[in-house]
Amino acid sequence: AWGFSCRMLCVAILGGLIAWLVLDTSRNPEQLISLAGFCFLVLFLFACSKHHGAVSWRAVLWGLGLQFLFGLFVLRTTPGMQAFQWLGDQVQIFLGYTTAGSSFVFGNTLIEEVFAFQTLPIVIFFSCVMSILYYLGAMQWVIIKISWLLQVSLGTTPTETLSVAGNIFVGQTEAPLLIRPYLADMTRSEIHAVMTGGFATIAGSVMGAYISFGIDAASLIAASVMAAPCALAMSKLVYPEVEESKFKGKASIHLSRGEERNILEAASNGAAASIGLVANIAANLIAYLAVLEFINAALRWFGEMVDIEGLSFQVICSYVLMPLAFLMGADWADSPLVAELLGIKIFLNEFVAYEQLATYKKNRLAGLPEWDGSQKQWINERAESIATFALCGFANLSSIGIMLGGLASMVPQRKGDLASVVLRALLTGICVSLLNACLAGLLHVPTEVGHCVTFLSSTNLSSTSYTVYRCCQQLFASTVLENGTLSFTGAWAGLEESTQCLTQCCRHYNHTSCLQ
Repeated sequence: AWGFSCRMLCVAILGGLIAWLVLDTSRNPEQLISLAGFCFLVLFLFACSKHHGAVSWRAVLWGLGLQFLFGLFVLRTTPGMQAFQWLGDQVQIFLGYTTAGSSFVFGNTLIEEVFAFQTLPIVIFFSCVMSILYYLGAMQWVIIKISWLLQVSLGTTPTETLSVAGNIFVGQTEAPLLIRPYLADMTRSEIHAVMTGGFATIAGSVMGAYISFGIDAASLIAASVMAAPCALAMSKLVYPEVEESKFKGKASIHLSRGEERNILEAASNGAAASIGLVANIAANLIAYLAVLEFINAALRWFGEMVDIEGLSFQVICSYVLMPLAFLMGADWADSPLVAELLGIKIFLNEFVAYEQLATYKKNRLAGLPEWDGSQKQWINERAESIATFALCGFANLSSIGIMLGGLASMVPQRKGDLASVVLRALLTGICVSLLNACLAGLLHVPTEVGHCVTFLSSTNLSSTSYTVYRCCQQLFASTVLENGTLSFTGAWAGLEESTQCLTQCCRHYNHTSCLQ
């Protein structure tokens, strides 16, 4: 009777979800593309499964369900949006305190003008704070609670669940340290889950750096949390459990509080431990950007030989990955730029990709024209949100070495097992970020442009912004030219201010009506 009730409840929930999707997508049909992309990625991962018959559908469905419910709460409900916007704002304010230390050490000029002194000190500050929270036991408490929720709902073992929950806050090599004593006895499926969790998320320390670029803090926090249940679900879809786990049925795992004797030692150790990470980020950025420029120079030379102008790594990625970007929900015009960001993230790293995304966002907010000749200068808000979620993960080719090196140093006797599952874990991690992006596209609500007549009539357009751009585009669309006479339609019809506003818009943007 209990099993029948559970099945009926699941059918009712599924029916309600389908009804909601039908009603919701009828208002914005483009959301169906994101839904199709989500289904395609899940089917693709099932096709790549190691043991199709052994898939735990409970883990898969519960994981995707938790991911969807959390996404719905954050992106659609007023309390969720307000809570995460507030949280993102507080994180930005908190990270702003980094300036007090970095300006004292480097001076105001350097931290305002030089990237390394502007962004990298945030990693040191965040690492120091995380170390203090670990010493106090606060971080362990949060990780254990999240782990318990995932373990109870998905039916996964405590070791793999704890590592994936830890990945919400710490990096791909730090999270396995939480379960270091148990790694030697874990099954290959559990190791695959640990690796997938590392590839599908980003560390809190580098999240601080991305926020300093101008990337939306609320979206980054939401993406990290949403990735945890999805990573567990997809890891069990791609590499189902066929061995007998030693940890099945084990209630919980003890987490140590570290070896520090007081809070000052914890702060000092956290700051010192981040030096390697900061040096690693700086060295990788120098190396990757230099390698990218070399590859582009070689491709340009080759392109000239075969009469292809402007050939580059980004151009190749924009064509190869464009269908994938479109399936996630990006407009067709924005898909090449989103695909370019995906290519940079997968083949180089997400740091470089987020820096480029931040440039697009700044161009949009500055109200620059969408096109500069044949070059698109920014992507719309929906594509921006999709890209933010798609890039949020350590899943790139260089991370294979980091992951194998970190885990092999903890359990050298399992090197063969680690190497045998790492590529599947990388693919799964990439797809988890893409599934998050599909959900962002499905749940994205376009922002209303507001009352443009009032805005443009009362604003001195000495500079541009995104609101100015959208209102000017609305005004341009309302102009009608008949027999050399200019008239206006819609909200602008019969208003004295229309011609004056058009003149102001024409100072900043080109349009056929500006020639009159």
